[in-house]
Amino acid sequence: MAAAAVDSAMEVVPALAEEAAPEAVGLSCLVNLPGEVLEYILCSGSLTAADIGRVSSTCRRLRELCQSSGKVWKEQFRVRKALTWKYYAKKILYYLRQQKILNNLKAFLQQPDDYESYLEGAVYIDQYCNPLSDISLKDIQAQIDSIVELVCKTLRGINSRHPSLAFKAGESSMIMEIELQSQVLDAMNYVLYDQLKFKGNRMDYYNALNLYMHQVLIRRTGIPISMSLLYLTIARQLGVPLEPVNFPSHFLLRWCQGAEGASLDIFDYIYIDAFGKGKQLTVKECEYLIGQHVTAALYGVVNVKKVLQRMVGNLLSLGKREGIDQSYQLLRDSLDLYLAMYPDQVQLLLLQARLYFHLGIWPEKSFCLVLKVLDILQHIQTLDPGQHGAVGYLVQHTLEHIERKKEEVGVEVKLRSHEKHRDVCYSIGLIMKHKRYGYNCVIYGWDPTCMMGHEWIRNMNVHSLPHGHHQPFYNVLVEDGSCRYAAQENLEYNVEPQEISHPDVGRYFSEFTGTHYIPNAELEIRYPEDLESVYETVQNIYSAKKEDVE
Repeated sequence: MAAAAVDSAMEVVPALAEEAAPEAVGLSCLVNLPGEVLEYILCSGSLTAADIGRVSSTCRRLRELCQSSGKVWKEQFRVRKALTWKYYAKKILYYLRQQKILNNLKAFLQQPDDYESYLEGAVYIDQYCNPLSDISLKDIQAQIDSIVELVCKTLRGINSRHPSLAFKAGESSMIMEIELQSQVLDAMNYVLYDQLKFKGNRMDYYNALNLYMHQVLIRRTGIPISMSLLYLTIARQLGVPLEPVNFPSHFLLRWCQGAEGASLDIFDYIYIDAFGKGKQLTVKECEYLIGQHVTAALYGVVNVKKVLQRMVGNLLSLGKREGIDQSYQLLRDSLDLYLAMYPDQVQLLLLQARLYFHLGIWPEKSFCLVLKVLDILQHIQTLDPGQHGAVGYLVQHTLEHIERKKEEVGVEVKLRSHEKHRDVCYSIGLIMKHKRYGYNCVIYGWDPTCMMGHEWIRNMNVHSLPHGHHQPFYNVLVEDGSCRYAAQENLEYNVEPQEISHPDVGRYFSEFTGTHYIPNAELEIRYPEDLESVYETVQNIYSAKKEDVE
């Protein structure tokens, strides 16, 4: 009986969508169904966005089911279609947001040296590297304010008359008595490290997330500089005038123990290791921490620009190490940030030019990129004529690269029906599973044999495979965000296909059908016979699966 009601309702909904009179199509049979059944019908996939809009206007019950935050609209706009449009829309949005953030950062850097909003500068870096994320100084400050409230609660138990408890939000008052400052730091250490379980990330130290303030707050872990900025911000809000110290290998904070106005040296400070649970160190213990003696100058306080330089320098080092992200996005972003602060750094300008060259310059699609590379090279030549050789080399190869691209005729087309491709078993768009490593992936390209160089073949131990490098190899997008090149014998169909969460899926595919991906127009030109092969493969897999069930 319930099944009959659903079938009847399934006939009613399209009629409603066509704006037929409600009396004529039995609206009452719809609104009397349970909400779960109505959601199932409306999410069936047969209705367009316009249809749902019309259905929602027929009565209050359906309007409530079709509200913008509900399941119906989420299912309607589930990211399965228009993947290529979304991919390039994200690229454009990424660029536009970065330009706005970079302009804000440059304006921020023009502030006087005594402008000490370390957190604001750190948030600009976070935003620039994550332009599609919803990150704001206001939200991050609100999270820090909630930590400050917890510290005040603990502080109240230590000293109910502590002057910090009377501070109002936004005040910048400082407490001068060392004992009162010590009480604040004790309360901070308890809340941060014992109650909230913040800690230095020793297990995954070289992870860029450790440098993004919104991630430090979410994951409650970071590296010395990010943990120090959090600690510094909280301490200053509670009246303790800590200062940042650009200590080699391990960023620290310093806490003055001397009288105000007195002539001070490095021994008049206690040094705080926010990475090490707020441990307080002497000069000797600081040197022991890094295993070397350093000059007094390295114990000095640094301004906001120097702190940001170190943060971006850390990101730059990580960007040079990255291997999974073939676009070198972190390296590109950190170079942009560093050169925004220090635009005349010749070696970094050269690195930027080499990076653009390495990533490939396509004159018919990215002529502005060509001009940017040539502008960078011209700027380097102006700054340092001694770099004439390196600049000349890059200019020559850039122009040669452009000429080669102009001479290329179309793209390489790979036909499955060709004799040399007879051993290729799988097609682009198929969801696969790696037999050895177990990861899920989607194929976006293939070669009849391994096309990598001898060094890669040796490093990846391809010769140990039964079929070696004389077998088809596949370019795959992996669910962990990486791009890999896998041998045919190591891949198998995934009989329970699922969407592959990879940032470049839309670069190659326009839609996920639930069983496979459909190539976009550009990829289909390169592999014109693969889509038909995919349909046959999927049909065979599910026919076999159905027989097994029966």
